[in-house]
Amino acid sequence: MNHKENLHALLNECSHELLAFVREREPLYQDRWVPAVEIKDTLRLNFIPYPKSSKQYGEKGWLFAILARMLEDEGTLEYKREGSRSYCRSALP
Repeated sequence: MNHKENLHALLNECSHELLAFVREREPLYQDRWVPAVEIKDTLRLNFIPYPKSSKQYGEKGWLFAILARMLEDEGTLEYKREGSRSYCRSALP
């Protein structure tokens, strides 16, 4: 396996761990919609995405967004936005 394949396999593994967390939390919420902020905060998925020399600062949810999109693309996660809030839930088979 080359570096690209290794990285993509690891991201895929991370996305499925995220999905497992969402499924675990779904029973706690109406219609199973888990707030994205809870997912990012609980799993600490906010990171500073810029090099230290960059003028931009602050943590962002870029890793969560990538993992959620991977799951959406495979049809295992649903995502919705209401105003400024975002929610996720597993897609039912």
